[in-house]
Amino acid sequence: MRLDMASKLLNFGSKFFKSSKNFFNGAYGKRSSSSINARKWTGTRQKLLTFGALTGATGLLMYAMDASVDASSDSVHPAKQQWPHKGFLSAIDKESVRRGYQVYKEVCSSCHSLQYIAYRNLVGVCMTEAEAKAEAEGITVHDGPDEEGNYYDRPGKLSDYFPMPYPNEEAGRAANNGAYPPDLSYIVSARKGGEDYVFALLTGYCDPPAGFALRDGLYFNPYFSGGAIAMGQLISNESVSYADEDVAPSASQIAKDVTTFLCWTSEPEYDIRKILVIKVFVISAFLIGITYYIKRLKWSALKSRKIFYLPEIQEKAKKAAEDNCPK
Repeated sequence: MRLDMASKLLNFGSKFFKSSKNFFNGAYGKRSSSSINARKWTGTRQKLLTFGALTGATGLLMYAMDASVDASSDSVHPAKQQWPHKGFLSAIDKESVRRGYQVYKEVCSSCHSLQYIAYRNLVGVCMTEAEAKAEAEGITVHDGPDEEGNYYDRPGKLSDYFPMPYPNEEAGRAANNGAYPPDLSYIVSARKGGEDYVFALLTGYCDPPAGFALRDGLYFNPYFSGGAIAMGQLISNESVSYADEDVAPSASQIAKDVTTFLCWTSEPEYDIRKILVIKVFVISAFLIGITYYIKRLKWSALKSRKIFYLPEIQEKAKKAAEDNCPK
C-alpha cells in the first residue's frame, strides 16, 4: 500500500515537473521569439544585477570594517545630543556662537589656534562690522616689508586671521609637555562624532579607574583615545561670565556654546548651504510642475488620437489623383 502511494506521488511529481518545465519553456520561447530586444535586455539585466551585487557586497564589507574599528576603539563613544541646528530648516544659534567666541577668546585661545578663520568672518554672524573691527584692532600683526624694506607692527584689520598662540610647533610642544595643541578651525568636522565628541570631551573629565596609571602632566578623559590627555579640565561652572544674565554659565552651557562656535568655524557657510538647498527644492518643484504640464499639453493630442484604415477613402483618393494627373 505504501509502495503504491509512493509510486503515485513520484509519478504525480514527475508529471508536474515536466508540465511546469514545458510551461516555462513555452513561455520563455514565446517571449524570446516575440522580440529580439528581450534577449538583449536579459543580458543587460544580468550585468546590472552582477554590478549591483558587487556594489552591495563592497558596501557591506566597508560597513563591517568600520564597525569592527569602532568596536575595538580605546575610548568611550559620545552620547548623541539634540543640537538645535541639526534640523533641515534650523540655523545655527548666533547668540550661542557669540558666547562661544567669548569662551574661545578667554579660555581656549591661549593654547589653540584658529588659523583659517579671519575677523571678517565674524561680521553678520555674531558681531557687527564695528565690533569685529574693534576685536581685530586688539591684536598686533607683524607686517612688512615697507617701502624701505623694514618690518613693522600694526593693529589688526578685518582681513587678518586669528593670531597663533605659539610662534612654531616646537614652542607649542615645549609649553605643553610635548603635546602640540591642534588647530580648532575644523576640529568638529575632523573628529568622528562631531559636536557630540567635542562636547563629551570638554565635560567628560573624571578620576581614572583603578589600575590606570597616568604620567605626570596628563589627565584622564574616557572620550579621548587612550584615556590620557595633556589638556586639563578648563571648563567648569562660572569659569566664564556672560553678559546675558538670563544664561547661566554652567559647565554644560559653556561647553555647548564653545562647541557651537567650533561647529560654525568648521562650516562658516552652514546656513548659506541650507538656504541654497531650500531654494533648489522650491525652484525644482516649480520647474517640474511646469514641465509636466507642458508635456501633457503637447502630447495629449498624439496620445488621444485614433487612426482608422478605410480602403474606400483610399481608393477614392487614388482615383482622384489619377484623374487630376495630366496625361
